[in-house]
Amino acid sequence: MSDARLVFRWDLDKTYLQSEFDTLREMMRIPFEKAEDKKAAPGVAALMRGVRESALSRGRSLRVYFISASPPQIGRAIRRKLELDGIVHDGMVFKNQLQRLMRGKFRHLREHIGYKLTELLKARQTEPPTAREYLFGDDWESDPLIYSLYADVVARRVDGVELEALLRAMRVDAPLIAQACTLAAAIEPADAVKRIFINLERRTPPLRLRAYGARLVPAFNYLQTAACLYDDDVLSAAGVVQVARSLIEESDYSPERLANSLADIARRGHLRASAAKVLRDALIAAEVLPAPPRPPAPQRWRQWWVRRRKEPAVIAAPLPMIDYRTLVGMELPPEATSE
Repeated sequence: MSDARLVFRWDLDKTYLQSEFDTLREMMRIPFEKAEDKKAAPGVAALMRGVRESALSRGRSLRVYFISASPPQIGRAIRRKLELDGIVHDGMVFKNQLQRLMRGKFRHLREHIGYKLTELLKARQTEPPTAREYLFGDDWESDPLIYSLYADVVARRVDGVELEALLRAMRVDAPLIAQACTLAAAIEPADAVKRIFINLERRTPPLRLRAYGARLVPAFNYLQTAACLYDDDVLSAAGVVQVARSLIEESDYSPERLANSLADIARRGHLRASAAKVLRDALIAAEVLPAPPRPPAPQRWRQWWVRRRKEPAVIAAPLPMIDYRTLVGMELPPEATSE
């Protein structure tokens, strides 16, 4: 693995923060919340601190950015919240929701695709072509679609003609379509996005996100995300242990639930068995998980033989082309995709 710059791009609401904005009243309340009123998702702060510590210990360059569809009026409280959580970041952008309300553009309050995609493309222009990106979002809106499309635009798997057609189908504003196409054409092609992590805030069945390919990792909690980052040599085993501890302390996770989470992410093919074993051993040594009973001798021989076999990488095959035309229809209601 090279020591190329690591870039982490985080959604804010329902990914880093446990936010409620199902109604207009809840959306309007967000700008007036204080930092102390905001609650981080269990384990996320420990994960972010661990990633930075791992990068510093190895002399790697790391950049952390937030992109939010919340209004800029919450910026001060968010920065204070990150400070309270011990999170160092390199920048954040907000969507001016209140300005859209003032102009009567109510439809644009929940239209985040054009906004997020253009902000991601603008941010990519500031990074060297060798920078490797990890994207973090949730299943509340369209993060799987936005992030996957961004990754494939940067890699030139989606060209300008297809991008324009897709954004038109999504009913993105014409000025944002033009801006996105211009930005995409100016970016140096690179297979930059290594993983996309989707926090399953809505408990969406992972099978429903399989169409986005193995690059996208649906995660039920931040232990699963941390385990995959360990497998990518981005987070240390000690960092994973700290995430597990925080889940126990912040969300009443039991050791059994943590063990099941680790087994689940490996069973779904996002974590190699060898990495899962190292992490299980580290969690047992840290007394986060109980030591399992010693298996009988024949079973131990079988486990030894399985470990001897060559293990493939988690994402070894080339990424298949994603059928964005179909996914647009699945993500958006019929009235949003009709011309």
